[in-house]
Amino acid sequence: MSKIFVANLEDIDPKGARTLRIEDTEIALFKLSDGSVKAVENRCPHKGGKLSEGMVCGTAVHCPLHDWKIDLASGRVYEPDDGCITTFRTEIDGTSGSVYIVL
Repeated sequence: MSKIFVANLEDIDPKGARTLRIEDTEIALFKLSDGSVKAVENRCPHKGGKLSEGMVCGTAVHCPLHDWKIDLASGRVYEPDDGCITTFRTEIDGTSGSVYIVL
C-alpha cells in the first residue's frame, strides 16, 4: 500500500469539497462535521454529476443533478435508487494535519 498526500486538513472547506486527480480518476474530498475526511470518486453513478458540487448532510452527499443520496463511507446509493461509487481510505496525520489517500 502507498500513501499519497492530497491536502492539509485546514485547506478542506467543511461546507464544500476539494477535488484532485490521481491518474485517470477525479476524486472529491469532503471534511465532515466530526473532522474526518472522506474521499470518493467525483462522479454520480446515475448521470455522472460532480459530487463535489453536491450538498453534504451528515455522512452522505446529494448529487447536484438529481439529488441521489450517496453514503460517503461505503459509496452505496441510498434507496430507492441503486448504485455505488468508489471510495478511498484516508489517513490524517494528527501532528501536521496532512491528509493522505491510501492506495
